[in-house]
Parts: sequence; structure tokens; C-alpha cells
Amino acid sequence: MNRRHVLAIACVFATAAFTGCGQKDQSASEQYATTLTDGGVPSQGREKIMVYGCSGCHTIPGIPDADALIAPPLTKMANRNYVGGVMKNTPQNLIRWIQNPPAIDDKTAMPNLHVTESDARDIASYLYTLR
Repeated sequence: MNRRHVLAIACVFATAAFTGCGQKDQSASEQYATTLTDGGVPSQGREKIMVYGCSGCHTIPGIPDADALIAPPLTKMANRNYVGGVMKNTPQNLIRWIQNPPAIDDKTAMPNLHVTESDARDIASYLYTLR
């Protein structure tokens, strides 16, 4: 377990005791995802997933009409070992992948949607709530 995971877990426990560490209306899972992604906001990530049209290719829990079968489903993304089948599933790698998949794997079918770093952080945060 790396330092970021330890800090995220500590934050979740501290939140339960003091209702601090992030937004008060976030669940423990959302707070954990926010901490992992250095401030990504899951609720904003959910909205950005819809804006960027991710549901056109992926099945994504919690996203209306996100039941496409073109690309892999993003269910349980927080528990996966790899991003895009090519690199370890870490918050920074997931953010990089969301921003520009072909820069990481030139054989991927996922296009570069020109997702900003901030939007990618929020999207990654939402995906890390999927357990």
C-alpha cells in the first residue's frame, strides 16, 4: 500500500470522526476518490463523463444510458489492476489515459477527446468510486 492510499484511508476515518477532509456531503467512497486524485470531485466527474460522451462507447454505472458495448465496461474501475490494458491502475496513470489514450498506446481505439487535466482528474475521481 503506497503513501497516497494510507493517507486516503486515514482521511476517510478522520472524516467519520470529525466530518472534515473534503466536502461534508460526500460519502466515504467519494472522499477516498477525491483524496486519491488530489482533489478530483466525483460528482463533477460524473457530469463531465456525460459532457465528453463516454457513454457512447462504455457501460458506466451511475451514468444515464451508459450501456454501450463498443469499449470495455468501466464497472469496478477502482478495483482494476490496469488502465487500458497497458499500465498500472494508479490515479496519475488513469488521469493521463483519460487525457490522451493514443499518446500512451498508439494501438488503442479510444480517441483523444482533448480532456483537460482538471476534467480528467474529476472523471478519474468518479471512476474510483466504482467498486
